[in-house]
Amino acid sequence: MKYIPSLAWINNYDKKWLSGDISAGLTVGVMLIPQGMAYSMLAGLPPIYGLYAVTIPLILYAFLGTSRQLSVGPVAMISLLISSGIGHLAIAGSDQYIAMAILLALMVGIIQFSMGIFKLGFLVNFLSHPVIAGFTSAAAIIIAISQFKHLLGIKVSGEKFLDIITQIFQNIVHTHPATFVIGLVSIGILLMVKKIHKLIPGPLVVVILGILVVYFSGLSEEGVKIVGEVPGGLPFFHHFSLNADYFRALLPIALTIAFVGFMESIAVAKAIQAKHKDYKLDANQELVALGLANIAGSFFKSFPVTGGFSRTAVNDQAGAKTGLASLISAVLIILTLLFFTSYFYYLPNSVLAAIIIVAVYGLVDVKEAKHLYHSDKTDFYLFMASALSTLMLGIEEGIITGVILSIAVLVYRVSYPHFAEIGMINNGKDFRNVNRFPDAETKDEIIMMRFDAQLYFANSNFFKENAYNLISGRKKPKFFILDASPICIVDSTSVHMLHDFIMELKGEGITFLFANLIGPVKDTLNKSSLTEIVNAEESFMSVKDAYEYAVKKLG
Repeated sequence: MKYIPSLAWINNYDKKWLSGDISAGLTVGVMLIPQGMAYSMLAGLPPIYGLYAVTIPLILYAFLGTSRQLSVGPVAMISLLISSGIGHLAIAGSDQYIAMAILLALMVGIIQFSMGIFKLGFLVNFLSHPVIAGFTSAAAIIIAISQFKHLLGIKVSGEKFLDIITQIFQNIVHTHPATFVIGLVSIGILLMVKKIHKLIPGPLVVVILGILVVYFSGLSEEGVKIVGEVPGGLPFFHHFSLNADYFRALLPIALTIAFVGFMESIAVAKAIQAKHKDYKLDANQELVALGLANIAGSFFKSFPVTGGFSRTAVNDQAGAKTGLASLISAVLIILTLLFFTSYFYYLPNSVLAAIIIVAVYGLVDVKEAKHLYHSDKTDFYLFMASALSTLMLGIEEGIITGVILSIAVLVYRVSYPHFAEIGMINNGKDFRNVNRFPDAETKDEIIMMRFDAQLYFANSNFFKENAYNLISGRKKPKFFILDASPICIVDSTSVHMLHDFIMELKGEGITFLFANLIGPVKDTLNKSSLTEIVNAEESFMSVKDAYEYAVKKLG
């Protein structure tokens, strides 16, 4: 069951779950048809590839994934990454472009599968929440703006925000009125349907209405752009003509999609799992499942896929209890591919654009930006830097900037951690930060310091400098007590620093005392040369014991 999590619900399937799974499967399946086509168009591919992307990947994840509600398929963010990553290498919609998009699915799958096998899921932790929120918000804006060409019926090229905006303003006078009205009405209907009930398949409603309006009014002959011929039938097994140049060119975007796709998928899977509690998520198995879904999908003409926020929420609200719901959705897509693709001939592109715009507008997280501004200015600046770099520089550059900023902040925070001078309160029962407890008592001869981080090469000098700053503020210091309770690691660089620091203090007539050393740190120190200069009696179980020892020695 560890490698095929679906066996847990297959072997213990409760008949009470069936109605919810059928309802959810049909609801999400109906939602996937127009959404898959819309996201395929966003990725620069013919609409039919969006349906290919929700067959094999959806089925494989249902069996191999640990989430029972996650709905896997095309998502707006990944589609935009595909478009921006391949757009400068080939012409959108061309055979070369399609081949690269399918190869990208294989590469993303191999990366995710390898990460899962080698248990590297923790690597996504280097993308902090503010960076992801900023990047997602900016990407959502770019996605929405990129669809204005279909909404207005004008020609716009480029993928960067400023380029798109500039061209929209330059060409807005050429707006096609009928196209714009269809798109605007579609947006209105989608928003209205959302308010009435979330389970109503709004995208399908506007798709049907759009097709009927264009078909009976003959608007396609008046200049309204339509999807046109959509080939039917199931995707056949696809043979790759592997190209080393393609691999090298696509590797950066494949890595980006692998990370971002997993981040989006695991985030929504965790949010939904928290409501159920009857199963556990395994991040590394999720990577394996997503990886194999993308690998297998690539052999059947799928582009990269991942778990989607909106579809998963609908799947859960519609009553999905197991992966059977996803299997039912996949069957519905297969039936559509076999029998119903011809009905999409008169579907207006502006309707698909409307579906995308409404799907992503909620990803612009203004509420999170306000929260960060009031709660943590550093995280707010991270959010803004990630958002602005994505808008100004581009999608790939934005995510790279975000990763660099996340690592830079991490390094800064561990290199310059919090520390505090502590004093005695409650008649010696407790010892607290003197800045937070102004009544805390201190003695001029005894300095007490708490260091709130692991002690290693990046912050050892910071520790020493601030310790000396405390010492220099006293007239006749005789004891320096280190509350080591927050210190979980001491590396060799810090051991050398402590050795030199303690010897320097001894030279100035100051005795160094340890307090609250945890076991692993004590083991490290006992194996070092510190045992030669720090006596066993100079290490204490508590700050109180160390303080009383110092007071007693002072007489």
